[in-house]
Amino acid sequence: MFNEFKNIVRASILPAAKWIPLSPNSLTIIGLFISIWAAFVFSTGDIRGGAMLILFSGFFDMIDGAVARAKGRMTAFGAVLDSVCDRYADSIIFAGIMYGLIAGNIVQITVFSTPTWLWVVFAIMGSYLVSYVRSRAEAAGVMSMNIGIAERPERMLILVAGSLSGYLGESVFIIVILTHITIIQRLLHAKKSLS
Repeated sequence: MFNEFKNIVRASILPAAKWIPLSPNSLTIIGLFISIWAAFVFSTGDIRGGAMLILFSGFFDMIDGAVARAKGRMTAFGAVLDSVCDRYADSIIFAGIMYGLIAGNIVQITVFSTPTWLWVVFAIMGSYLVSYVRSRAEAAGVMSMNIGIAERPERMLILVAGSLSGYLGESVFIIVILTHITIIQRLLHAKKSLS
């Protein structure tokens, strides 16, 4: 959904990207460490600080690809590293939120009599399955699985918006719903492409 916007931003910073003195893989790793920092901040109950760090991490997630293109350093390993770091970042941020909820540092709500920390578990499952369905379908021969209403940028923006507005629990619930819809969208697309 936001991939087109992300590509426009990457294209606009492409001329300046070649002057960034770090390698694309270094930028990817820096983004991951900022996500780990965000997880720690969430765990202490500072959800707005955690949200700002997610945005900061997202900046590095956007420029690593631009730097790779600008310097002609796009590699298969770089793509794998980026994907692995994205999965790690997602899970560590959600783990920090879960810790903050269970420790009582973040106010917990219940949706359908289910506490927020359990919705976080479902959000982690959904996030991983969105990625897994894409990888598995592309390995099976589907040309493009870049579809769905809740890819990683959308999920992170929903989490940031919920954190900044004080509706963290509600944003986690929305992520759960949208990730599982995305899984269904991708499975249907894969079925159509592979039939």
